[in-house]
Amino acid sequence: MGLVAKLDDIGKPAWIGLMVLAFIVFWPIGLALLAYLIWSGRMGCWNHRGAGRWYRNPERAERAERRGWWQGMGREAGSGNRAFDEYRTETMKRLEEEERDFRDFLDRLRHAKDKAEFDQFMADRARRPQAPEPQPEG
Repeated sequence: MGLVAKLDDIGKPAWIGLMVLAFIVFWPIGLALLAYLIWSGRMGCWNHRGAGRWYRNPERAERAERRGWWQGMGREAGSGNRAFDEYRTETMKRLEEEERDFRDFLDRLRHAKDKAEFDQFMADRARRPQAPEPQPEG
């Protein structure tokens, strides 16, 4: 197993550590390593394709899920306490409903403000004296 394969098996922290070490030893090597990491897609932070190429292996994905690494990536890992998980789920549903209600309230408020401004414009327009129509010369 080569060095690249070993670093890939460990993941991003190993690559970042090697890059920092390379910058400390001789900065052009660190710069070259940084370019390699970006070009090869090993950092995976710009493509937003999920967990990255190291976690596509099902065995590694299962280990990562058990460790709770997937929580911030769209999958909910349980806390191990069923009562707390149910409470958290209910709280999140309630907060989402409150957020939806608040957004609806803001939409109604904006609509009422727009209507009031339009009504004011129409009232001002009705009070404005009409300009005389131009007389044809002839």
